[in-house]
Amino acid sequence: MKKQFLIANFFLCMAVYACSQNPLTIPPAITGTAFNLNVQNGTTQFFDGINTPTYGINGDILGPTIIVNKWDWVTLNVTNSLTGTGNSTTMHWHGLHVPAMADGGPHQIIEQGATWSPQFQILNNASTFWYHPHGLGKTDLQVARGLAGFFIIKDSAEAAINLPRSYGIDDFPIVVQTKAFDILYQVAIATQDDTLVCVNATVDPFLNAPAQVVRLRLLNGSSMRVYNFGFTNDKEFNLIGTDGGLLNNSLPMNRLLLAPGERGEILLDLQGMEGQTIYLMSNSSEMVNGIYGAATVTGMMGGEIPDYNLNPLNGADFEILQINVVAQTADPVLTIPDVLVANEPLITYDNTRTFNLQPDVMMDPEGQVMGPFNINGEHFDMEVINETLYINDVEKWRIQNNTGIAHPFHIHDIQFNIDNINGGPVPLHLQGLKDVVLVMPMSYVEVIAKFEDFADDEVPYMYHCHMLHHEDDGMMGSFLVVDTTKNSIQSQLFSNWIIYPNPVIDFITVQTITMESNAEYKIFNDIGEKVISSQKNNTNNIEINVSQLPAGAYLIQLKSSGNQLTKYFVKL
Repeated sequence: MKKQFLIANFFLCMAVYACSQNPLTIPPAITGTAFNLNVQNGTTQFFDGINTPTYGINGDILGPTIIVNKWDWVTLNVTNSLTGTGNSTTMHWHGLHVPAMADGGPHQIIEQGATWSPQFQILNNASTFWYHPHGLGKTDLQVARGLAGFFIIKDSAEAAINLPRSYGIDDFPIVVQTKAFDILYQVAIATQDDTLVCVNATVDPFLNAPAQVVRLRLLNGSSMRVYNFGFTNDKEFNLIGTDGGLLNNSLPMNRLLLAPGERGEILLDLQGMEGQTIYLMSNSSEMVNGIYGAATVTGMMGGEIPDYNLNPLNGADFEILQINVVAQTADPVLTIPDVLVANEPLITYDNTRTFNLQPDVMMDPEGQVMGPFNINGEHFDMEVINETLYINDVEKWRIQNNTGIAHPFHIHDIQFNIDNINGGPVPLHLQGLKDVVLVMPMSYVEVIAKFEDFADDEVPYMYHCHMLHHEDDGMMGSFLVVDTTKNSIQSQLFSNWIIYPNPVIDFITVQTITMESNAEYKIFNDIGEKVISSQKNNTNNIEINVSQLPAGAYLIQLKSSGNQLTKYFVKL
């Protein structure tokens, strides 16, 4: 049955390819400091004459490109208008350095009909980021159906360089995804039958690009597949930026391997090519064993992914985007800069940790490549904090892959430097700021990052495999960044205070055996507005009426004798 489904899916895709090509859709750009994002149902025609149900943000599929400036304070009003049973969602700002409560992980659920409005300052350098759902065991399905969008940050350092930056004219967002479908043409969750290639949700796309230097913001938005990007005739391009920002210097290349979640900004010189056509390719035949999308994914014990060889994309060189070179624009960029920005990688560190990526059953050959997988022997649990870090510490993390398949490892909150790969040097194209790194089978990567600016005693960040099927199956953990400036008096005062119930409907109780008579509390909503406060409570049990508050996430701040502590609760 599985083999028949794969073959049927392949021929469905071939039927699309036999049709005329389609102009590449460029997601609309939205700018400013306040953004309204409506998560909604839609339909998209991947196959001629067939409407497939999809999800979109302010449209039928995918979302608008959010463009902001470093240091802006932004508000993102995310409304969940999805219909159907159990369609809660989340929205994660992938790669952005934001407070844990604004990160959009599995702890910031947006119920159907609700609006979540995080507010934060843009602290990242200029680069290409993205946003997508995260958690609830629904990430794979919701992203595959279309919930994703670009998030572009600009800054003064990037503005000082002569680069293409006219959105949709010489500066193009390019999200590449492969999708699987069931026999009813519904987008399906799949581990090895993702045979339809889409760019910006466009099937068989073409782009008219001017005969000058153009900028492609490549994003691997696929659930599983890794791409080995290149161009026909091995045409050279220049890598100028990775996940977290521009490189020190532009780097000439003819191949760029990107795993799910990774981004790469490249410059492509099309001068003198007007009237010609080239293709953005994935040269997957060159990828080595163990990478999803290579010819083979075979573990050391001989385990294989069932029917993996039936997918015609695996191990193949295939076209992703046709680029037709047209006339120059009125003000073209005609040179590729060598020097970009000055980055100083982190070298020294305060602490080390090891994260072992491993199958649940170590001696199962198929489990070595199929999973389920865990991290340090544990699956994700909403009630468990796996790691506790301290604010302003620099840490070195070793990500050790003890499985037969390569995993893209993503860390929330920070951008990291790759310190070494298996103890050896780091290739030039991986020496920029990163938030995703592909860790090869039976190998390790060590990364260094500083955990600064944001501390929260209750709300965690995530680390996980960015193969969305693996993430949904629990290959994820959580970490707190806590503030070490709390003194011993505060610790003594608040070490045993609790709040209950959590979640709460009407009344919440604050209880501690060490409450002083001048203790006070304040409650803040998720955009930092104070919504309730009191002073000089003289009891060890404070009962607070929160029935009038809208559903959502809140912080309660308890203060006594100049010391304070906060806790997180959810109002239903």
